[in-house]
Amino acid sequence: MQVNLAATLSFALFALPSGLHAQGLLGKTIRIVTSDAGSGQDFAARLIAQGIAGPLGQSVVIDNRAGSVAFIAQSVLKAAPDGNTLMMYGNPTWLLPLMQDNVGYDLATDFVPITLAIRSPNALVVHPSLPVKSVRELVTLAKARPGQLNYAAGSNGAITHLAGELFKSMAGVNIVRIPYKSAPRAVDDLLGGRVEVMFPTAQSVVPHLKSGRLRALATASARPTPLLPGLSTISDSGLPGYESTSMYGLFAPTRTPEVVVHRLTQEIVRVLNTADVKEKLLNIGSEVVASTPEQFAAAIKVEVTTLGKIIRDHSIRMADPL
Repeated sequence: MQVNLAATLSFALFALPSGLHAQGLLGKTIRIVTSDAGSGQDFAARLIAQGIAGPLGQSVVIDNRAGSVAFIAQSVLKAAPDGNTLMMYGNPTWLLPLMQDNVGYDLATDFVPITLAIRSPNALVVHPSLPVKSVRELVTLAKARPGQLNYAAGSNGAITHLAGELFKSMAGVNIVRIPYKSAPRAVDDLLGGRVEVMFPTAQSVVPHLKSGRLRALATASARPTPLLPGLSTISDSGLPGYESTSMYGLFAPTRTPEVVVHRLTQEIVRVLNTADVKEKLLNIGSEVVASTPEQFAAAIKVEVTTLGKIIRDHSIRMADPL
C-alpha cells in the first residue's frame, strides 16, 4: 500500500504548479485543531507537528479548543478545504452523532480521513476481592449472580460505558453499571472495593496492577498490547471479536484535494513510525497505528456498526455533547 501511495503521490506532485510545489504543501501555516492542552491526543498532535513542519516547508501549529467535539468539528468546517486546517480527535467524533441529534456535522460528508494515528487500549480489571482470575470465570460468576455484580463507568456514552455494555451484550450477562463523572473517580472507588469491575485505559491502572491493588483479567484491544505484557485479549478469552479501544486520528474538511490528503498522510505516517515517536507515545499509554485513509475509514465503520447496535439497543443518549 505504501508503494502505491508513494507512486501516486509522486505523479500528482509532479503535476502541481511549480510555485506551489516549491513552497511546500500550500505555502501557509498548517493548523491542527484538537482538544485541551495536556491530553494524549494533544501530545500526539504536537509530535506530529514537529515532525512534518520541515519536510512540508511550512509552519505547523496546534490549536487547542475547549468544549465538545461538535464545537471543534464545526470550527474546522468553516476553514478552507486546502489541507491547512486539520482536526485531530477520537471516537466521540463518529459516536456522538449516534447519541445526540443535530450535532452540526456529518462525518461521512463533511470530513475526509487522513490517518488513524494512535490507539489506547482499555483493559478489563477487577478488585482483588472478586473471586475471578479470568474472563471466563467472570462470565460464569456473573451468570450465577445476575444483577449482583457491578462495573464502574464514566458518563453516558463514555468509552468505559460502551465497553461495559458491549461486554454484557456479548457475554450475555447482567452486570449493573455504576456511573461516574470522571474515570479517575471511578478508579478510586474500584481501588476502595466500592465497585468490582471496570474497563479503564490500560495505562491508567498499570501502577495499581503492579502493586496488586487491582487485578487485570484481559486487555480489550484486538491484539495483545505491550502496555500489558503477557496479558491475553478479551477476544481470545471467550468473547471473539470483542474490542474496546480509544482511537485518535486526523481529518481534513471534505473537498480537500486528494493530492494534499496523500501528501499529509505520507508525512504524518512517516513521523509516527519513527522509533523515537513510538517510544514517546508508548510512554503515555498509546500505540502507533499510522494507517492509510482507507484503513481509518474502515475502522470507523466497524466501530459505528458494533457500538451503534449497543447504543440503539440500550437507548443511550447524551444530554451534553462530548
